[in-house]
Amino acid sequence: MTILAAGLIVPILPYLLSAAAGAMVYVVVEELIPEMSIGEHSNIGVISFATGFTLMLALDTALS
Repeated sequence: MTILAAGLIVPILPYLLSAAAGAMVYVVVEELIPEMSIGEHSNIGVISFATGFTLMLALDTALS
């Protein structure tokens, strides 16, 4: 049963790992950078960070 389950999970493993990495980045930004979570609208800083990170990643991929 384990071998069958592993055979089914292997094709989607990169997507699962990217979701785990995204969750880890969110936790690190939300908890370890306290200036972003100060105030009533704490999600604005995290969304801005995620947008900037995504933009720089896209630029790095497109220009290199």
